Amino acid sequence: MIGLLGYADRISARPGETIQIMVSTDSLDSYDAELVRIIQGDVNPDGPGYEEEVIPHDLGGSFTGRFQPINLGSYGVVEDNSTFANLKSFGVLAAVWPTLPGQGCQVILSRQDPVTGVGFQVMLDEFGALAIEIQPKGGKSTICSTGHALAKEIWYAVTASYEAETGRLTVGQVPLHTHPGVEGMVTKSCATNPNLSQDTVKAPIMLAAQRTSGTASKHHFNGRIDSPRLFSRPLQMAEVRDLLDIDIRHPDFGDLIAAWDFSIGISSDKISDVSAHRFHGQLVNLPTRGVTGRKWTGAEHDWTKMPSHYGAIHFHDDDLYNCRWDVDFSVTLPENLSSGVYAVRLYGEDEEYYVSFAIRPPIGKATAPVAYLLPTASYLAYANDRTGNEFSETEIVTGRLLQFNKNDLLLQEHPELGLCFYNIHNDGSANFYSSRLRPIINMQPKHIGQLGGIGSNLWQFNADTHITGWLAHIDQSYDVITDEDLEKDGFSALAGYQTVITGTHPEYYSLGMLDTIQSYVNTGGRLMYLGANGFYWRVSYHPEMPGVIECRKSEDGIRAAAPRSGENYASFTGEYTGLWRRNDRPPNRLVGIGMVAQGFDISAPYHRTEASHDPRAAFIFDGVDDEIIGDFGLSGGGAAGLELDAANPETGTPPHILVLASSQNHTDVYMTTPEEINDPVPGLGGSEAEIVRSDMVFFETLAGGAVFSTGSIAWAGSLSHDAYDNNVAKITTNVLKRFMNKKTF
Repeated sequence: MIGLLGYADRISARPGETIQIMVSTDSLDSYDAELVRIIQGDVNPDGPGYEEEVIPHDLGGSFTGRFQPINLGSYGVVEDNSTFANLKSFGVLAAVWPTLPGQGCQVILSRQDPVTGVGFQVMLDEFGALAIEIQPKGGKSTICSTGHALAKEIWYAVTASYEAETGRLTVGQVPLHTHPGVEGMVTKSCATNPNLSQDTVKAPIMLAAQRTSGTASKHHFNGRIDSPRLFSRPLQMAEVRDLLDIDIRHPDFGDLIAAWDFSIGISSDKISDVSAHRFHGQLVNLPTRGVTGRKWTGAEHDWTKMPSHYGAIHFHDDDLYNCRWDVDFSVTLPENLSSGVYAVRLYGEDEEYYVSFAIRPPIGKATAPVAYLLPTASYLAYANDRTGNEFSETEIVTGRLLQFNKNDLLLQEHPELGLCFYNIHNDGSANFYSSRLRPIINMQPKHIGQLGGIGSNLWQFNADTHITGWLAHIDQSYDVITDEDLEKDGFSALAGYQTVITGTHPEYYSLGMLDTIQSYVNTGGRLMYLGANGFYWRVSYHPEMPGVIECRKSEDGIRAAAPRSGENYASFTGEYTGLWRRNDRPPNRLVGIGMVAQGFDISAPYHRTEASHDPRAAFIFDGVDDEIIGDFGLSGGGAAGLELDAANPETGTPPHILVLASSQNHTDVYMTTPEEINDPVPGLGGSEAEIVRSDMVFFETLAGGAVFSTGSIAWAGSLSHDAYDNNVAKITTNVLKRFMNKKTF
């Protein structure tokens, strides 16, 4: 049972604007909804307690419950046309690179009525062999298969034909290159009814799937398709290679119905037909583009410079961009709503679900001296992450037995909720895209995550509400700006704020976001980086498709999977991908520190350094006499833990930085990041490694601003200890008060 789920059409809005809410339930006849402000979202019994504010605002409930399915799987669709209906004989040609042959029927190209089944489909059959199925009106279908399975991850030319006069079906497959142990050309012919008509078929042409009903589909192809083509005559195996390689854009091919060239529009969700008919199509659920095709030789690794070598699209049966649910209700936000983290709380009987989003300040108007950057790109990067459930190594990584809960089981039992950057596709390939146009289970308050254990969440959304809870406790007003706002509005999103505070884990940053925050610091802004592993991976937002980011984890870094050779450039924008450190924009240059280690068992305290007694840092430790900082907290029992950042002049740390405190003696579960290791020798990880530490730092900028960085994801989890009466909260508050003072540093 999936219970009660929902999502919104946007991740931030201004007062007076309208948000659309999509809902699905398989357990409730009706449900209600309310608008709430989330103040402190962690339900850890050792914490300050969950806190939300219900906003008096009629949302129009109660609402009738209904189930809305999620249709996984990517494909291309070309709308129906009379030319397709008039086909008598026909031939289909394509190059394919299958990744899961033999695991069920997988369609390459089909035109089959979803109601009657009339039509045809070219496919890999359940055994992985090329086959064609043709279904006449009122008759039985005929399937013709080569009977020989295609090999995994090898390029083949495949063809399937129907000859109307004789009723002959022919299929053929041949590898485009010779491989030891891989069978060569195979063909097969079969007899079926002559003069079958296509004019009774009411269906589009589908690439990489079969239409079932509405927008639903099945029999998704796993792997790459390159140069699919449709002819109005049967094809011969002897001409297959020529028809694949010949330039058919301009010559008059009278028997050519369509020739889709996937090297055109790689950054889009459109597919182009270069034949005279221009039967262009649309991609659904974001199959992977910017991947090497049948022509790739390794001569060029940037698809923007040689797109013809990237003429393939990688389709997956578990791709998902937009659930495409119908809208259940809309919320017009009150005009007087303060900026903050909000949600529409859906509830009924024993079910509840929070559709979370940010309320921005009115356009062009900062309503507080402080801006809190909600790291929504990182939320997408981890959206519905189920790695803790899938890998037995997780218990080794965390140093304890796993504790499964309702959310873990929901994600495990419902893969249709989609993937994040830490999951891999069913065919083992890396996942490059993540979207918010779906329910995101771990972007809710009260969410108990895999790493948090019983009653807590020390990762992402709830960890970031440790900061909003602290701001509320000290009665500090603030505006909330999301990563999408930063990407869209640039410097204007931060203009007017005296201080900007990050979340605990702003790991994923686009070029526009990074340029904006760097410009803010360079022009005298004050930045409080209250986390770690920030500004780490480079992401790209799609210029036209809302709510989706791309991340290809090239070269090195902590990652679930790496791109294949030749695929390190983002399909959305053509940017080189990977770590910002490898893009010559190391986080050390912006915030003084960068990622060096991670571990998920227990956290450690900081030990003050001699530099902490420098007069430049006097305001930071005002009223703090302790030499040990943060030997307590909700996130592993200390303020330095989970992921750690440290100073390093070799990667851009400013020379005038003050390293105020450092953690030490982390457990052997903490390991050094791959990018810090040139030669894996003993002593680079665990408690004996000097590099495994968190550095708390401060430095001034040339324009009179300053940066304070904590170097630990666990820092914010220590703020509320002893009712916020502790040295972590005192230091953080001291910094904020001085940063809001306009006196130049």
